[in-house]
Amino acid sequence: MRIGVLTSGGDSPGMNAAIRAVVRAALSNGDKVFGISDGYRGLVEGRFKEFTRSDVSEILNRGGTILGTARLPEFKYEAVRQLAVKQLQKNDIEALICIGGDGTYAGALALHHMGIKTIGIPGTIDNDIASSDYTIGFSTALNTACDAIDKLKDTSSSHQRCSIIEVMGRHCGDLALYSGLCTGAEYIFTNETGLDKEKLLKDLKENRLAGRRHAIVVISENMTDVYQLAKEVEEYSGYECRATVLGYVQRGGTPTPEDRLLAARLGAYAVDLLKQGVSGVCVGVIDNELRNTPIEEALSMKNIPSEELHNLVQKLK
Repeated sequence: MRIGVLTSGGDSPGMNAAIRAVVRAALSNGDKVFGISDGYRGLVEGRFKEFTRSDVSEILNRGGTILGTARLPEFKYEAVRQLAVKQLQKNDIEALICIGGDGTYAGALALHHMGIKTIGIPGTIDNDIASSDYTIGFSTALNTACDAIDKLKDTSSSHQRCSIIEVMGRHCGDLALYSGLCTGAEYIFTNETGLDKEKLLKDLKENRLAGRRHAIVVISENMTDVYQLAKEVEEYSGYECRATVLGYVQRGGTPTPEDRLLAARLGAYAVDLLKQGVSGVCVGVIDNELRNTPIEEALSMKNIPSEELHNLVQKLK
């Protein structure tokens, strides 16, 4: 079998480990693997390179993606996808493994409906693919966020400040929830919990009057203007307050062992499924077991917030 592999959408630590797993697993089966540069854009433009075993040596611990990634909104048009199909047919590539988030999955599903064998692998720091307990890159981004919050906590305590830290996660609050719990944040706000600004201001003022030296607030991106919120906290509560947006630093870095292992398992599993003739599914891990889910079903699944962890926040506050 001749298999193409691409990474698309936002990069995440562990994508290289997944590429390596796909290539090595396929080669061990006697298949050929072609790396496709810059996601669906490179697919449409026919930028393929046959990979050998040595091409994926020394990339297991590298962040980002050696294939590069790009967004191609035009891929939603059938005429553009037809160009991609022609490139695959021209190079006799029989199947495609697509590593990325929900946008990547949507592209893979469209190609599946056009007769191309496709498998999706969840690569995104947001952990917002509901068909898998964890996505490749989440563990590393979580470690990055925790390290930053721990350091901000040190300086907040020294200066008796309130620190508001915005983490990534888009529509999924897992990065905020997990990092807030792991660093002992007093307040954690996600899209699932919402933000009650008046209550927050009141609580912080009471904490300040009670003599608490500092406070840590962790909040998911795009919920509010954290710099404006910091000004309001400072004016109302009596705390000196600073806002920090962690931003894209969460996307980079050496992948954690958890992300490397997850990527290795999912990459090899994707190749196994192709050998079995399976197409139009995405792979994942549920309760530590490898699973595959039709992409169409996966895209319709909603992320369910952990009631246990949200309750834990209140108990440990």
